[in-house]
Amino acid sequence: MSATATSTPPPAAPKAAGGKGGRTRLSLPWILLLVAGGLIALSAVRAITGAQDLTSAGQISAALSLAVPIGLAGLGGLWAERAGVVNIGLEGMMILGTFFGAWAGWQTDPWLGVLAGVVGGMFGGLLHAVATVTFGVDHIISGIAINILALGVTTYFAKLWFNSGEAAAKGGSPKQSPPAEDITSITVPGLSDWLADVEKHHWFLVSDVAGILGGLVTNLSLVTILAVLLVIGTYFVLWRTAFGLRLRSCGENPVAAESLGVNVYKYKYIAVIVSGGLAGLGGAFLSLVTSHIYNEGQTGGRGYIGLAAMIFGNWRPGGLAMGAGLFGFADALQLRSGGESVHALLLLLVAVLVGIALWKAYRKRWITAAVSAVMAAVMLVWYLGTDTVPVEFVSATPYVVTLLVLSLSAQRLRMPKADGMRYRKGEGK
Repeated sequence: MSATATSTPPPAAPKAAGGKGGRTRLSLPWILLLVAGGLIALSAVRAITGAQDLTSAGQISAALSLAVPIGLAGLGGLWAERAGVVNIGLEGMMILGTFFGAWAGWQTDPWLGVLAGVVGGMFGGLLHAVATVTFGVDHIISGIAINILALGVTTYFAKLWFNSGEAAAKGGSPKQSPPAEDITSITVPGLSDWLADVEKHHWFLVSDVAGILGGLVTNLSLVTILAVLLVIGTYFVLWRTAFGLRLRSCGENPVAAESLGVNVYKYKYIAVIVSGGLAGLGGAFLSLVTSHIYNEGQTGGRGYIGLAAMIFGNWRPGGLAMGAGLFGFADALQLRSGGESVHALLLLLVAVLVGIALWKAYRKRWITAAVSAVMAAVMLVWYLGTDTVPVEFVSATPYVVTLLVLSLSAQRLRMPKADGMRYRKGEGK
């Protein structure tokens, strides 16, 4: 994501990422090796510190639940920015999703509430598309305006709809809605219980894998499964279809795309409206799956964290899902275990920083290696000199993780070349 400019990119076609002048992408064996290394490190930290909740099924289940709305917001940002529109209004679109999802959910059926949340988010996306695509408003200004507008509209309607009549009788108030019914969750019979038994033994690595898998097959909401399918579907639509190629060309070079017959405005509109719908679905998840009610301030900045997950994932669905999982894990850790588990996480951070320092030294980037080594030493001293971490730091853990991840991944990022740039119809003719 970048500051909006008033100029358009040059008509020359951009080089393909990962090609001869691009950055090499990690192959599947390397990804599997990194995942295995992460599991071993996490298991070692659990065994050394005794923080058993680090890899428990409950921790993973909570992390997944917290990662879904972040991931859906990030997925919405990916759709918009791949078409060249910066969507910082994701937070407002999520707010619309929480409100309209809960409003429809308690009166009718929770699945109709999910649909209403998606429609509410799509309406926010449509406003953003009209402002940025048709009228050329600065993308950042439009997004901030939508965030403010969504908060004001939902606050007004909450006082109007939830504070009287049947809604008030069923628990509604100016700041919350009446509760909606539960959306079906599934547990894999037999497998869930067996994994729980293996986890109880606290065997090195084996019990950790069992805990992680157990969290993924126990009390799994159908909306969570839908979110996973949307991540996979986004990859196939945007990278494996002609439609996706045209949409991404609008984010790379709209002038060249229009000269080849692509209706740039149409694809930008589609992308931003889909973006709003995905953010609205994330909001509906918060109000219908996580808590079953709408609460004022319920999104808690998850739209912005979703953007951070998208940037961490280098504007690709797989990396975005990893980023959302990381932020969800950090959020669940501070909510479930507090200072003890976050304190244990300091040791894991030491190992990560040492690994980065060694890698940068191998690449002869001495300044980065030295900074990483110093940070690792500071974290180690902090860990050895304390038994827990302050409550204030515990509550800030997800946001600290956001800043660390973005700072460590900044050098490998490659956003769409026309992202945030104003485009006027007819420039490619």
